[in-house]
Amino acid sequence: MQLISAEELNLLIRGCTLNKRESQKKLYNSFYSYGMAICDRYTKRKEDSIEIFNDSFLKIFKEIHRYKPSYVDEMNSFKGWIRKIMIYTAIDHNRKYHKHDFNGELEKSIIYLPADDADAYDMISYDEIINAIRELSPAYRTVINLFIIDGFSHEEISDQLGIAVGTSKSNLSKARQQLQKILKKDNQILRSKNVG
Repeated sequence: MQLISAEELNLLIRGCTLNKRESQKKLYNSFYSYGMAICDRYTKRKEDSIEIFNDSFLKIFKEIHRYKPSYVDEMNSFKGWIRKIMIYTAIDHNRKYHKHDFNGELEKSIIYLPADDADAYDMISYDEIINAIRELSPAYRTVINLFIIDGFSHEEISDQLGIAVGTSKSNLSKARQQLQKILKKDNQILRSKNVG
């Protein structure tokens, strides 16, 4: 994210409400890294992340005239607003292109790591966890992102995805199990490379 001040952000928002291309371009570039980090969590392919990001910014530019800061810290208020748009756009994208994944049977907000492998899991980085999440199916990936990373309740997930609360809980439980397997497999590969 390019560093911009709250004052500059307000000028860009005003310019965007007037459809000034220069303001739109600067706002887009200023929040590119921030937005892509959000979009990347909801997709497996970079092309999908870029599509979600661009679709999100089309919505942002269309609705920016309605934006009102929700609290005193204008930068964080704006980031929260665009974050919400990007999450909902990612959900819509996954619903459109992976609809069947949300209809089937596809808990807990901490990834449980068995004690016997604790030393191996101590070496897992944030990037490794995010990459492992990206390997999950769209249904699992979306639920784990919404619940663990974005702080949605199962009721909110149910409303957003059009699934039962029980399905949300089941998907989260299965996503956590699958994530553990992916991380364990990746870590075993890493250990075998370090030994050999």
